[in-house]
Amino acid sequence: MNPLYVGIDVSSKSNVAYLMKPDGSKHSNFSVPNSRDGSRQLVKRILSAITSESLTDLVIGLEATSVYGDNLVCFLREDGSLAPYNKKIHVLNPKQVNKFKLSYNDLPKNDYVDSFVIADCLRFGRINKEVYLDDYRYTALKNLTRARFFAVQNLTREKQRFMNQLFKKYSTMTQEKVFSDTFSTTALAVYESFESAEALANMDLHQLTEFIIEKGKNRFPDPDSVAKAIQKAARSSYRLPKTVNDSVNQVLSISISSMRAMESQIKAFDKAIAEQMALIPNTLTSVKGIGPVYSAGIIAEIGDINRFSTQASLAKYAGLVWSQHQSGDFEAQNTRMIHSGNRYLKYYLCEAALSLVRCDAEYRSFYHRKYKEVNKYQHKRALAFTARKLVRLVFRLLKDNCLYKAPESK
Repeated sequence: MNPLYVGIDVSSKSNVAYLMKPDGSKHSNFSVPNSRDGSRQLVKRILSAITSESLTDLVIGLEATSVYGDNLVCFLREDGSLAPYNKKIHVLNPKQVNKFKLSYNDLPKNDYVDSFVIADCLRFGRINKEVYLDDYRYTALKNLTRARFFAVQNLTREKQRFMNQLFKKYSTMTQEKVFSDTFSTTALAVYESFESAEALANMDLHQLTEFIIEKGKNRFPDPDSVAKAIQKAARSSYRLPKTVNDSVNQVLSISISSMRAMESQIKAFDKAIAEQMALIPNTLTSVKGIGPVYSAGIIAEIGDINRFSTQASLAKYAGLVWSQHQSGDFEAQNTRMIHSGNRYLKYYLCEAALSLVRCDAEYRSFYHRKYKEVNKYQHKRALAFTARKLVRLVFRLLKDNCLYKAPESK
């Protein structure tokens, strides 16, 4: 192997490249715009260096910096002029590059130094595998599933902010959980329709019951008891000064509108994801509880399952493994889950695992067994173990391209 090492420090406006010879000496260092024309200039400089040094291989590396390097990676992948050379492209974890940089004494922080560190990191070879350049169908699906991930995160944060404000207006109602679903249509109607806890407490009980029946579309088995519970909670809630109460009402109204808009966004994403999934045959949807959205989130991040040799390597990629803490004869019993890994894949595996807990007897039994093993972080720990168990199933189904057959009940 006789390679040219190319370290690229990527930013929104420019790409700074350091071209390093096989012996670690500098060939050149330059900056080009982060654009199509700039990438063409980069390729020309790379080809010139390979030709002048009579090299046969090319190793390119850049840090994972948001979306700024995605177009460059695709350009370098598709550029035919680099095809004659044994080309490898690596996207490095910024933490890995930073740790490698610490081995040098007193290096300054600038783009040119960073590109040198990346190139030298490539030369030492202690790096991850070559970047996976997947089918564009997976890329399209990934765009949708990741956008949905952020939409769900935004909705979760908005709900938490809403609960903080709701406590100010109806403190006891949030404590006692009068509604089984705090964000149901009926619950939101109650929060939004009444000016204050006092107005709700003083309302005629018959009228409140009729209100509950109307908003709940007559689905409550005992609407009268619900109305009584609401009034009881309203009576024991704090009373706010009118000015403060009015501002809380405004915040709650805006928050409810935001949540409805976000829920509408998520539904639109789900529909688009289902349409995209129709183009990618898979066997994950044969598992009851893993619908098109969760299977799409998993498949989009995995891509071609054949790039993973074992289910353990897939679990590590998802971040569903635990670190080891051992020294001499000591072996720690309590260890933490690793912080690295693909957070999107981890999220969709955990969501799918939670769905399986509700739909599959085997996974439900496993979850509850793990839940009872400890007294702290029970749900979080049990769900992580259940998701880890799901990894083995996902790996086998995709690897063998077979449908899932639930084990027979004993």
